[in-house]
Formats: sequence, structure tokens, C-alpha cells
Amino acid sequence: MKFTPARPPLTGETLDSLTERLRARGEPAFRARQILDWLYKKRARTWDDMTNLSKPLRAWLAETFDLLPADLVLNKQSHDVTDKLLLELRDRSLIETVIIRAPQDGVGVDHSRKTICISTQVGCAMACAFCASGLAGLKRDLSAGEIVAQLLHVCYREDSLTPRARTELASFDNIVVMGMGEPLANYDALLRALTILNADWGLGFGARRITVSTSGLVPKILKLADEPLGFRLAISLHGATDEVREKIMPVNKAYPLAKLIPAIREFSEKHGRMVTLEFILIEDINDSLDQATALRDIARDLHAHVNLIPYNSVEGLPWKRPSLTRQEKFADVLRAARISVTLRREKGHDIDAACGQLRLKTEKERDAVASA
Repeated sequence: MKFTPARPPLTGETLDSLTERLRARGEPAFRARQILDWLYKKRARTWDDMTNLSKPLRAWLAETFDLLPADLVLNKQSHDVTDKLLLELRDRSLIETVIIRAPQDGVGVDHSRKTICISTQVGCAMACAFCASGLAGLKRDLSAGEIVAQLLHVCYREDSLTPRARTELASFDNIVVMGMGEPLANYDALLRALTILNADWGLGFGARRITVSTSGLVPKILKLADEPLGFRLAISLHGATDEVREKIMPVNKAYPLAKLIPAIREFSEKHGRMVTLEFILIEDINDSLDQATALRDIARDLHAHVNLIPYNSVEGLPWKRPSLTRQEKFADVLRAARISVTLRREKGHDIDAACGQLRLKTEKERDAVASA
């Protein structure tokens, strides 16, 4: 499921691929780095902004490439300074990118830590029972250029808001690939996009500050373990036994814990970094103390960090978040065993910040207008 645009996005080009395209036109190799410098470092928004390029070259670039293959449709900000950007692609598909801020005491919002959550697919095929992203199924994979474009939109937004952003190449601290879609199901485009983001001619963003999240595609986890760039890994576990996990995550039938846990261990040992186990707490589904005990044992075996996430309600789905008391009791089981654990507090609930919610809501509204 791929979309072939009329013009390929410039954001999907590597230094080598752009150099080859320019050489075929008779341009010197150094032009490729000039163009990418305009795109990523000087934040050019139009071809005419690239003033040290000749007019004929700029005209050729405009005919050959799409400068940025996504348009900002909506920017919703919550009371907790979480932002959700809704972007429209060239085929009118909608994707989401979220800016999550963690203000630091005494430094103000301009210097808060920013984590950017990016999408890799339009929709999702994994059919996790609690997730809005897959309610309408998978429409298609994103191209590398569409993945990278999300980060540039964040840069454009931040450049206009804070002094810090205007003086830094990447005005955020972390990238998490855990938005819409299963990242490892779009492996090649994902790796190309992350290579572009990491490269010195791209955004120059350190691999150790990029986390790839997966629902548990074991063969791709093992493949990612062999990649030279040291990305971090997060596993969307959400169930500490096969019985519970299968109720809410169909992927567990193909890759049960007996296959998943050894793959996680291999990744961790090859990269020498702690893996994160993501665990959405859902009332009466996976929030029992038995689940906490089983999760404790898995985390201790893997020397993993646990990120507990109280469920964000989704319209049309029956699931609820546990009470604060129940959340704390669950976390206490892990804390008592000295497991590294974070109990996340609600972020962006008032702006439909759970993956896929805003996109789904906007598509329904758009379809209703079209059929009226």
C-alpha cells in the first residue's frame, strides 16, 4: 500500500541520492549539500528562498521535487502545553505529530524538554483493541520524505515561538516513533527517514535520542538490532502474560512472549542500552496485581525500564483508565523490586492526543461535509 506522488519529496532524498540526480543534470556535487543546508539548517520554505542557487536550477528543483509533502491543517494545544499537529498529505490522507513538553523548574516553557512523537503509517493494521489508530484499518505506509516532513513542521512551528528554536538545528530533545502505525511494518522507509534525521547534512539529530516503538514484530526487532546506528527500542507490551496480551493485541498470536522476550534481550545486549516496556493501564484488563507481578519479572529479567501509561479514553471504545489508587498500587509492585519505572500523568487528553484520535475525528467531519 503505497502512494506515488507526482513529484518525489525533497525530504526523502539523501545526500548521495540528491547528488546523483544533480550530476545527471550536469550540476557539481557540492550543490546537493547546499540544497540540503537550505532545507534543514536555514529552514527554507520556498525554492526562491535558496538565493545562492541559480534561477534555472531553482526552476528545475521546483519541477522535479515537492519541497515539503505535507501541509499543516490544524494545531491543537492542550492545557498542559502538549501540541498535536494534524498534517494533510498530497493524497489528502491525514497524519498526526505530537509535541510533548516537560517544563523544567526555573527555566520557563521556552526551555522545557520537548519530545516529538511521529507517525509512520496512515492508520494501522495491528488492530490493538484499545487504539484509535487502527479503527479504520491501514490506508498506506508513509514515505521517508513524509516521515521527515513531520519534524520540519515542528521546526517551523518552534522557530516562530521561541528564541531557543531559532538558534538550534533541532529545537527538541527526543524523537519517539510511536505515533500512528507500526513503525517496523514500514521498515525501509523508517530507516531511510531516521538516517536523514541523524545525518550531519540533515537535522544532525543523535541516534541515542531516537526511540523506535513496536508492538512486537520479532523478525524486525532482530533486524533493527543489527543496524549500526544505535537507536533506542520501546516495546508496546500492554500485557505481561500471553492470555492478557492476546485479548488486546492480535500480534501476540504470531509473536508470543516466548519469542518476543528473547528478541528484546538480543537487541539490548547488542546495543548495550536499556529497553523500555510500554504498558497502558486499562481498568479490569491488565491493571491487576498479578499483571504487575508478571511485568516485574519480565522487566527484571530484561533489565528494562517500565513506562506505565494510564489509558486515554477513545470515543467508540469501551476501555477506561484505572483509579489513581489502583495505578499507584500497580507501580508500587515494580518500585518494591527496584525496577526503573515511570508512571506517566495525563498529557493532551483535552486535544484527543491518543494516537489517531484527532485524525479519525477530522476524517469523519470531512466525510460528513462532503456527503451533505
